[in-house]
Amino acid sequence: MTSEKRVVVIGGGLAGLRLADRLGPAAAVTVLGEESHVPYNRVLLAEVLAGRYAPEVTALPAPGPALRRGVRAVRVDRAERAVHCDDGTVAGYDTLVLATGSNAVLPPLRGLFEPGGRELPDGVHAFRTMDDCLALSAAVRPGVRAVVIGGGLLGVSAARALAARGAVVVLAQQGERLMERQLDADSSALLATHLTGLGVEIHTECRVRGLTTTAPAPPAFGARGSGGGAPGNGAAPGQRRVTGVELADGYRLDADVVVLACGVRPRTGLAQAAGLEVRKGIVVDDELRTSDPRIHAIGDCAEHAGQVYGLAGAALEQADALAAVLTGGSAPYTGTRALTRLTLGGTGDGSLDLAAFGETTPLPGDDVVRLTDGTRRTYRKVVLRGDRLVGGVLLGELSTVGALARTWEGGEAPHDLFHLLTDDGGH
Repeated sequence: MTSEKRVVVIGGGLAGLRLADRLGPAAAVTVLGEESHVPYNRVLLAEVLAGRYAPEVTALPAPGPALRRGVRAVRVDRAERAVHCDDGTVAGYDTLVLATGSNAVLPPLRGLFEPGGRELPDGVHAFRTMDDCLALSAAVRPGVRAVVIGGGLLGVSAARALAARGAVVVLAQQGERLMERQLDADSSALLATHLTGLGVEIHTECRVRGLTTTAPAPPAFGARGSGGGAPGNGAAPGQRRVTGVELADGYRLDADVVVLACGVRPRTGLAQAAGLEVRKGIVVDDELRTSDPRIHAIGDCAEHAGQVYGLAGAALEQADALAAVLTGGSAPYTGTRALTRLTLGGTGDGSLDLAAFGETTPLPGDDVVRLTDGTRRTYRKVVLRGDRLVGGVLLGELSTVGALARTWEGGEAPHDLFHLLTDDGGH
């Protein structure tokens, strides 16, 4: 690839910016970023919501003039090799990279939308973008009643952040336990105990049926349109406001704020409209190519070998792999072995670190080794299949996680498993 080659990247998140950085002067790169904010690390949004970080702390390295902020790609013309944007501009490409990410899933709740409408009630927030984070942060103050719908990684992060801000938090999880994709039953129970200690009320096996809202507020007397004064319930004129969450068993939770943390869905609309192969995500091969060899996809929107990762680590690995492909490298992308890490804050020494990787639930015939220290609040479990480490989960002290993860990633047989599981295992 030469610097005359035009590479257009749609998406200014972790994956798109990492690729632009790795390509450097090897190509003429244009990054189309839909958000107007300075690029930021989405992983840190919970820390912003908790008040631990200012928004600017999340900023990613500036990509320079390659990035066009606040520009949305609306159509890909494969015949012309051009991307048409919402501001009327057209970006021609030799290679196109879709790094369009994912959208928050909005569940089919009764009362979420009015018939024919797509506007969320006042007080209801997704938690995916910096705008989501800032709007939610502005709505939270001590004593606010907040309901988080979803007990996965995102929901747990949002619940503890809201609790840190003094909100009265209820977390409603449809599944049997928190973070069921990453944690086993024992570690999930420890996580629930920790969140309860932070003041979060947890309901598992709890299906949310709908929202209750106020009627749309009329404009203030004498006002015209949206310029009128705010009504007494705090909602903008003409906008509903959430008042509660209805559960399937008929129970109702009062709510001033509702956070939708029900997962994410790959953004594949551009690819579908362009006629590319899409299943769960945009289908790519080991060189991250789509069904059109001039178009690649990386990050949350990409599906490789049937897997959509939706994780920062995978997005960065895919960007690095594609940069190597585009600059003449030959190392194929073979998938990402994902490690999940999370720090849940508390007062004093009351924080809790957790990490999970691989298969944390054993299959018949697998061996399981656990070490638990109730005094130090640590829990460590690894799953062995034959002589291979296939997964593990750790809570509390994480000094061993690096060594365990390296053994797992390398597909190696652990030579001294007890040493790997002790506090000195990572050193």
